[in-house]
Amino acid sequence: MSNTTNVMMGGVGGQGIILASEVLAEALMAAGLDVKKSEVHGMAQRGGSVRTDVRFGPKVWSPLISPGGADLLVAFEQLESLRYLPYLREGGTAFVSTQVIVPTTVVGGAGYPADVKERLGKRAKRVVMVDAPGLAAKAGNVRTAGIALLGAFAPLLPVPDEAWEVAFAAKIPGRFLEVNRKAFQLGREAGV
Repeated sequence: MSNTTNVMMGGVGGQGIILASEVLAEALMAAGLDVKKSEVHGMAQRGGSVRTDVRFGPKVWSPLISPGGADLLVAFEQLESLRYLPYLREGGTAFVSTQVIVPTTVVGGAGYPADVKERLGKRAKRVVMVDAPGLAAKAGNVRTAGIALLGAFAPLLPVPDEAWEVAFAAKIPGRFLEVNRKAFQLGREAGV
């Protein structure tokens, strides 16, 4: 059995997935863990899919998560949670933003699925829907939704508060630090 924990984060370009994964990786390293991170964001600037893999533990050899290997699936948009569901292990946990971004392919004819949570529940032991955009707006900046979602699942991680502070200071520009801290805290209160 592996001592590595695998977190897959996915969403649509512009949602802050890369920033959230960088903050996560930095916090895990500040907590003394070995961390490997990979990102795929091809057409992200045009609203395409973005994915990051974050793996951590005492020693991690590869940054990539295989299908069925993610312990935690974090989706910044509901439909993207279904795109990356095959990567979640049976009995894993999913944290999903309630945000809906209708792709152009859905507009053309197919409908946006109304049963996202039920579909996730067939594979995940636990599905947590998080109003990340609402929490970000409450924090004072809608662009902090990714950090609010990060806060929602943060209590599941072996990361002390001090390590989160190190990560915020390292990855978030000073003028945006306070609003991101607030979004993170609101996510913590809403998540687990």
